[in-house]
Amino acid sequence: MVDDELAELRRRRLEQMQRQAMEQQAVEEELARQQQMAAQIRTVLMEILEPEARERLNTIKLTRPDFAKAVEQQLVMLAQSGRIRQRITDEQLKTILVQLTPSKKDFRIMRK
Repeated sequence: MVDDELAELRRRRLEQMQRQAMEQQAVEEELARQQQMAAQIRTVLMEILEPEARERLNTIKLTRPDFAKAVEQQLVMLAQSGRIRQRITDEQLKTILVQLTPSKKDFRIMRK
């Protein structure tokens, strides 16, 4: 009776350890995939952006990481679709940023 319970506990523990190992492997694979995608994005941006434009995008990334990531994705999609034929200068990037920046709503509080 005790041997059966011990064998059952060992079996459960082994299953638990196997599940944890599989989960850890899945997390590591996902992390590797994300790092590979980030490296590909950096490579494409190095090819299509002038150094000044790349510096501006990196500065934006420090203050507004979500917005910078969206801009990077847009630029990569444009490059992959062949719509970017020459390197983007800082002035051109400024124009793109203005177009992608959501318009701010202006609120005025009037006191009576």
